[in-house]
Amino acid sequence: MPEVSLTAQDVACAKVYDAMHSARASSPIVRQLYARAMGDAYPWDVDPASSADWPLIGSLVGAVCMQPGQRLIDLGCGTGGVGLWLARALGVSVTGVDISPLALRLAADRASAFQIPHGRATFVTGSRTSTGLPDRYAHGLVCVDALGPRADRPVVLAEIRRVLRPGARAVLTSNRSRAAQLPQWSEDAARAGLLLEACHERPHEPPMWRRLYALWVQHEGELREQLGDEQAESMLHEARLHAPKLEHRLALVVTLRRPSNDPPPLPRRAAAWPVESPSTEPGPGGPRSR
Repeated sequence: MPEVSLTAQDVACAKVYDAMHSARASSPIVRQLYARAMGDAYPWDVDPASSADWPLIGSLVGAVCMQPGQRLIDLGCGTGGVGLWLARALGVSVTGVDISPLALRLAADRASAFQIPHGRATFVTGSRTSTGLPDRYAHGLVCVDALGPRADRPVVLAEIRRVLRPGARAVLTSNRSRAAQLPQWSEDAARAGLLLEACHERPHEPPMWRRLYALWVQHEGELREQLGDEQAESMLHEARLHAPKLEHRLALVVTLRRPSNDPPPLPRRAAAWPVESPSTEPGPGGPRSR
């Protein structure tokens, strides 16, 4: 099995995520504000800190095309809600991958609430570029708001291709500026040796982020009281930074497939691709959205 190789940046980000998850686990306010921003589309048992509303979850079910008993990867799983929901709904096993040790512990603790049989939900330390999982490990993969900066895209897609079985699909959320001159997903997929099966827009997603950011600003006092100044300030900074960009934000759901008759994976390190400036691929929520 490949070894997990976390960069110094990964280790630093893990500490940031641990602090975030610790603060949010102690208070219901973040969940309440996401629920208000999403309205009827908020999936309460999933408890997402991301764009994973009911329409997106439905898209994941339809696009990943898995059968009972197969193995799913939830890449950048956070506290595990999306992967656990899919495991229960589809009758599959789930392996969640994340760099935050606390998020992984919280995810593992939630498996019983989803009535996942023992041994069918595993959560492991890894990054989007280094999962530590075996070659051809999974029959499907989902990655919600955790794709990372565009500069990392070649290595991320190479790792996704490596861990998928031939014929298996990966369903990813992706955000980009409408104004940026970037390659299309068909080109990105081809460079990684993957097939682009579908790419559709979620026009309701940027307005959801706009509502959420407005709620964060409106409830600044409660956020500071319940989460502490450091976490509240981080959320407010995210809102101020990303809210003005939402008008030009294109939110996508992308389905990729590893070819059924596939040669060995591409080298893990690939040439750099054009980068949107500034690089903000994880979505309007940036790194905080997981």
